[in-house]
Amino acid sequence: MEKIKKISLGKQILIGIIVGLAIGFISPEAAKTISPLGNIFLRLLKMLIVPLVFFSITSGVCKMGDVKQLRDVGLRFVLYIVITSGFSAFIGIIAGFVFRPGTGTTEFLNTGAIVESVSYNFIDNVVSWVPDNIVQAMAIANMLQIIFFSIFLGIALLSLGEKVKPVIDLFNLGSDIMLKITEFVMAFSPIGIASLMATMVSTISGATMKDVLSFILIDNLGALLILLVFYPILLKIFAKISPFSFMKKISAPMLVAISTTSSAATLPVSIRTAEEKLGIPENIYGFTLPLGNTCGMNGFALFVGLCCVFSSNLYGFDITIGRIAQFVFLGIILSIGAAGVKGAGVVMSTVLMEALGMPLSLIPILAAIWPTIDPAHTLLNNVSDLVGTTIISKQLGKMDMEVFNNEVAYTNK
Repeated sequence: MEKIKKISLGKQILIGIIVGLAIGFISPEAAKTISPLGNIFLRLLKMLIVPLVFFSITSGVCKMGDVKQLRDVGLRFVLYIVITSGFSAFIGIIAGFVFRPGTGTTEFLNTGAIVESVSYNFIDNVVSWVPDNIVQAMAIANMLQIIFFSIFLGIALLSLGEKVKPVIDLFNLGSDIMLKITEFVMAFSPIGIASLMATMVSTISGATMKDVLSFILIDNLGALLILLVFYPILLKIFAKISPFSFMKKISAPMLVAISTTSSAATLPVSIRTAEEKLGIPENIYGFTLPLGNTCGMNGFALFVGLCCVFSSNLYGFDITIGRIAQFVFLGIILSIGAAGVKGAGVVMSTVLMEALGMPLSLIPILAAIWPTIDPAHTLLNNVSDLVGTTIISKQLGKMDMEVFNNEVAYTNK
């Protein structure tokens, strides 16, 4: 047992993935037997999300020291989200133009499929970010509303200063408590992830339609391009740190993101990694990571750009300069509004089709292939949050480089 404890969390998770894959391939019955362990792990992660975001964002805002610090970090990170989301959508569009998926292949579309229509209005969407009942927002885990209220509460406490110090201390303690609970949950993660991988392998269908294989391949290649080229360039230019060292240090959240395909489920691991491996202070990561977890979805932005071209080819829509601008805009807006939980991408795809004025008959196909593209999307989302947090922390001179340069991996405590 002591030897296991000395193995880093990232390596333990990797072992869990390998064991889970082996179980899934060798014995689907065994996979079914251990599936409750994966469900328990996901429930534990979901249990963390609302209190973790509430306490960490409120505490993070309070630890800014003043409203100016909040403005410096907040505006920088929002700008980062907008720029990277727009670029990701543009990469998807370019990939669509180069490889032209969907050209001349309309026979696979089930035009009789019945899909519930989802209307989308940008103004209404923005209005919905403001909670009218914060208790209800917490009960249904409406993360945008919780984040809005947490920022509002943090600013109020920051403005009141010393006379509310006991309340600020309470939120700081709450944040510390949630991080400790996160440690407990993550100690179980290798077992939970092994179960999830076994279940996925044993239930996935091998019959993937030939006509959408190109879409799947292009989407994953686009994600790989952003991960291995775009993010390293950002780190090298704006943070002036080694992209290789950075990627090595965030291996744990990367593995969790791929295996759970949930940005929300990966948040606790990202928070722990930011503090213990990257040397980023809580008053920065406590604000940027929960915010990026809900609003920064570069993976979905990539999908939006590619899907816009794909669906235009399928349905015979002309792609003009104006339409390209619309595709990028939708990539930014819809990725900001996409929840970091499993299944949200399919719902937002319906919104995308509605916004483009296209038939919804493509939605069942997208739902069918989503498991093959979701891991790469989730990986991009979470790495992006950590990249943006690192860049901002380094530019503000807040990053502890001694921690970052320390090659000793953290272990479960």
